[in-house]
Amino acid sequence: MRLAGVTLLGLGAAAAGIGRLALSGDVLGLVFQGQPVSALLGKHLDMTTPGRFAALKLLGHETNESIMLFEETVPVGTKSLFHLHRDSDEVAWVLAGEITFQIGDEVTVGGPGTCAFVPRNVPHAWKNTGRATVCVLFLYTPAAGRYVEALVKRPAGPISDDERHKLGERYRWEVVGPNPL
Repeated sequence: MRLAGVTLLGLGAAAAGIGRLALSGDVLGLVFQGQPVSALLGKHLDMTTPGRFAALKLLGHETNESIMLFEETVPVGTKSLFHLHRDSDEVAWVLAGEITFQIGDEVTVGGPGTCAFVPRNVPHAWKNTGRATVCVLFLYTPAAGRYVEALVKRPAGPISDDERHKLGERYRWEVVGPNPL
């Protein structure tokens, strides 16, 4: 399905299951400076919502700023900020669960195997609207995930709106309003 600069592909649960094994490193791993990154390796980022966390697999400085990749676990009802990134495109691949995306003005619900492309400068948000925890793989190219990487380096705990705004300015991410979902 094609939506105003956004491509969503439903690949089916079977393909998503295979993709999860290959992409999370359980079987094949991911290349990290020529070596696989197993499911147990990578930086771990606890988010402020209980049960929400990200496993950072490929960081910008590790890929010559080519890509940034992380797998996020999202509890039921959790939602992102309504935001955009100025310098990178984003791909979100749903590995498990059901998530609703708003990309620009289009709203789409996707389950395992759904792949969403978000072009740079397009406002977007998501929400876990299913009945189970969502697992989604996020990829940024070029690697504008420095915003996410900066969150790993800060002290644990909630982030203030002021600190979020300063990080956003520094890494060219912008919150454009409340999540509309």
